[in-house]
Amino acid sequence: MARIAFVTGATSGIGWATAVELAKNGYHIIATGRRTERLEELKQEITNMPVYTLAFDVRDKDAVQQAVNSLPEEWQQIEVLINNAGNAHGLAPFQEGSLEDWDAMMDINVKGLLYVSHAVLPLMQKQKKGHIINIGSIAGKEVYPNGNVYCASKHAVDAISKAMRIDLVQEGIKVSEVNPGLVETEFSEVRFKGDTARAASVYKGYQALQAQDIAELISFIVTRPAHVNLAEVLVLPTAQASSTVVIKE
Repeated sequence: MARIAFVTGATSGIGWATAVELAKNGYHIIATGRRTERLEELKQEITNMPVYTLAFDVRDKDAVQQAVNSLPEEWQQIEVLINNAGNAHGLAPFQEGSLEDWDAMMDINVKGLLYVSHAVLPLMQKQKKGHIINIGSIAGKEVYPNGNVYCASKHAVDAISKAMRIDLVQEGIKVSEVNPGLVETEFSEVRFKGDTARAASVYKGYQALQAQDIAELISFIVTRPAHVNLAEVLVLPTAQASSTVVIKE
């Protein structure tokens, strides 16, 4: 039987790298995201395993459910769910925060994870097995200046992951949480509204983590024996000691 992994936010960064890495490890990939052209590019890159693409916005609960319901029978035996879709919008003191940015972060990082998990879980429950990996952040462990609502959204991911693990253990479903520190992806470019110079400055003077580093960690987690669950992993670049301590040259 095919081993199937469902990856959200697969159109860039950690999601893209994870889809490619899991395919290398024998998984058939359900790749999801909003950008259909990027999903097609990913499908062209993964030549060794079958890829099924679903274009939807995780913020839209009806679209999420419809997308999962549309899966052909042969793609419904989902073994792994990677809840990767997420974004940071803005970096400002609370009193200067944008309501639109706040909505975007809570809707994508928290509600999106809930909607996708709720839609996919029944397929895992039928099999009485599965593995959900939620991509959190060091921001879910520590609050940092100007990170207020983004940190809150990732603290929510942390709490949800812990609660899911308790509720789903009787179902035979593993729940893991991966909390990266600074990873060089499109993350900062989105946070700074396309200001590429400001985004690039975040990663100057030290070696940040790369999307591939996280993808390899995820691959390691899902390939552990059935009796092993790496419940929580905090992964940082060597130059980073906390959310606010980074040694730059």
